[in-house]
Amino acid sequence: MKVWKKFARNPLGVFGLVLVVVFAVVALFAPLIAPIPADQQGGPRVLGIPAQMAQQGFSAEPTDPSVQHPMGLSENGYDIKFGVVWGARTAFIISIVIVALSLLVGLSVGTVAGYFGGWIDGLMMRFTDIIFAFPGLLLLIVLVTVFGRQVTVLVLAFAAVNWATYARLIRGEILKVKRLEYVEAARGLGAGNLLIILRHVLPNSVSNLLVVVSNDIGSIVVTFAALSFIGVGAPAGFPDWGQLINLARNWITQPHYWYTFLYPGLTIVLFSLAWNLVGDSLRDAIDPRSR
Repeated sequence: MKVWKKFARNPLGVFGLVLVVVFAVVALFAPLIAPIPADQQGGPRVLGIPAQMAQQGFSAEPTDPSVQHPMGLSENGYDIKFGVVWGARTAFIISIVIVALSLLVGLSVGTVAGYFGGWIDGLMMRFTDIIFAFPGLLLLIVLVTVFGRQVTVLVLAFAAVNWATYARLIRGEILKVKRLEYVEAARGLGAGNLLIILRHVLPNSVSNLLVVVSNDIGSIVVTFAALSFIGVGAPAGFPDWGQLINLARNWITQPHYWYTFLYPGLTIVLFSLAWNLVGDSLRDAIDPRSR
């Protein structure tokens, strides 16, 4: 409760949270805001997202906004509004799944390494260092190139790269917490390792991790869009903001086609900004000394 009160006093944090809620509402009501065309109703889906954006013809040039397509059509006739709206759902689902998988692995590795220490800690942290030895974006490109340009492959590749950050962070927190008096008292009363970890160590070690997770959700979407932009991300036509930027790159230098890159570019910036504002405000609320 104290954390929430401190968070609520930060106007930038509240603004970021409002933006997150707006994106969440758009993602939740995507089928109503941008209905799937009748001829695509039974089409394939990936994680509940249509595998293909709504398409009107196959024009090599973008089509200006109209009543039927208020944000216009991109190259190859893809509906920009459909891509922007469903891209919000893509951003939430992809980032949440990636963070969940990364947390599952990172918390497991970091907790075991930090709590038990010794050779277990050394072995797990050396493996973590191997992950850190490779540039994250380069490693993602390699994994996607080797295993195929599919959304599920991208999700697993992101998780394979991201877990190491969580593992190192939670290990450092547990190294501090496990030496505190209440942990020693629980151990002295005969509590087992699993009970101590779940009831005493982990709950008091994850607060700083929440800040990193919040910032990561925004950065994951930016990186996901970047991969799509350079042609190694989501498959062609998938409703992803980076995919729309990719379709607009031939027209960025032509002011008449401003709508092809403005709408998806603005959504990427606002989504990332929202989560970074929330993360920074959480950090200040949890630890005022970080101001």
